[in-house]
Amino acid sequence: MLDFRPIFLVIGVLLATLGCAMLLPALVDVLFASDDWVVFLASSMITVFIGIAMWVTCRGAKVRLGLREAFVLTTSVWVVAAAFAALPFTWSRLDMSYTDAFFEAMSGLTTTGSTVIVGLDNAPPGILFWRSFLQWLGGLGIVVMAVAVLPMLQIGGMQLFKAEAFDTPDKILPRAAQISGSLTALFVGLTGLCAISYGFAGMEISDAVMHAMTTVATGGFSSRDASIGAFASPAVEWVSVVFMIAGSLPFLLYVRAIQGRPLVMIRDEQVRAFFLILLLLSVLAWLSEDQETVHAGAIRFREAIFNVTSIMTGTGYASVDYGTWGPLAAGIFLSATFIGGCAGSTSCGIKVFRVVVLLKDIRQHARRIVYPSGVFVKRYNGRPLPDNVSAAVLSFVFLFLASFAVISVALSLMGLDSITAISGAATAISNVGPGLGPIIGPSGNFAPLPDGAKWLLAIAMLIGRLEVFTVLVLFIPAFWRR
Repeated sequence: MLDFRPIFLVIGVLLATLGCAMLLPALVDVLFASDDWVVFLASSMITVFIGIAMWVTCRGAKVRLGLREAFVLTTSVWVVAAAFAALPFTWSRLDMSYTDAFFEAMSGLTTTGSTVIVGLDNAPPGILFWRSFLQWLGGLGIVVMAVAVLPMLQIGGMQLFKAEAFDTPDKILPRAAQISGSLTALFVGLTGLCAISYGFAGMEISDAVMHAMTTVATGGFSSRDASIGAFASPAVEWVSVVFMIAGSLPFLLYVRAIQGRPLVMIRDEQVRAFFLILLLLSVLAWLSEDQETVHAGAIRFREAIFNVTSIMTGTGYASVDYGTWGPLAAGIFLSATFIGGCAGSTSCGIKVFRVVVLLKDIRQHARRIVYPSGVFVKRYNGRPLPDNVSAAVLSFVFLFLASFAVISVALSLMGLDSITAISGAATAISNVGPGLGPIIGPSGNFAPLPDGAKWLLAIAMLIGRLEVFTVLVLFIPAFWRR
């Protein structure tokens, strides 16, 4: 029988931590003389109380997680965290419904960046900080999960990155706790460097800190309605490009580089493919712009590379309304939405390594057709690529696209137009943020959507962030049998 005690124990600790984190935006509200500090204080007390109660109730249990417990814990942590992170939104002077609040919290923790808040320029400072901090926490959490949990669960080919220390489920939590220290230090360092860079680029301190948190986490929440475009600064956009890319590269490779292997990043096959795809899509987007309505030369290229980087990394910032660039640009941005960044980063989508694996499978199959007697060994980073990884990647991509199709149809049945339904499903399951069209495009937001669509999109964000299989396996009856 499934043992829920260690699951509740871990959730209790994380809830208590989340509750303590709510004191930071409360302090921000106090510093800016906003009455909403009371909202964060009340939310903090409730969250900490429930978290401690869960911990006290289950503290006698051994923290021993099997495969099934790991699957349940991974999904339930994100759902419960979003449920409690939504409380400050509900009780703030923004007067949001719980549906909108949960959507905003889930969008934050999954680093999606879709928002239902209108009037960010005049929103309470604590709420703006809380949105950014949620994305920062979610980005750090997904990096640790991608390194410590998903490879062990063998989700969609992630076993390719399985470290020797994770050979058994019993080693998940101790090893995750050990490696999270170095990853957290790296994450904090990148965030600080990004904030300083934004400051030198002309941002005020508060904007620089909040945008640094959402840039490194490739989340995309902004403190301005016009997103990065509000600053009208080429320097700000180039800083964003650099750190969006930094957040989309494998964090373990950063650690190895710091440990004395500085060339490990450029030698990685996934990283090289990431930059190649990013450059190709940026050039295509640049060429697709209407030259009669936009600036020429370097300005057009900056607009293209900034927005393509933002979408492909899953950040979701916008500097211009690229939805007006025409159908070719729409296809380019939709493709970038699905591809995503590198495995082991804060980025999202299908992931570049899966694209590389699929291309290697196609190449091997084509060569076998041409040379039936030949022996061809697929390799990834110089090592043979097991067939079970190829099968897992193919299954993941199929299920990812099938989930996208189902969500698109469901949104259409709720009365949304085809562009909103298709791009909304794509941006939610890929955790990108803005969609296409006048409603949820880069110049709009998700507030006008019906509540049913918001709940469906919130579920899609969770499914995409946890790599599809992690959530859907819970609905298989055999999973719950001994």
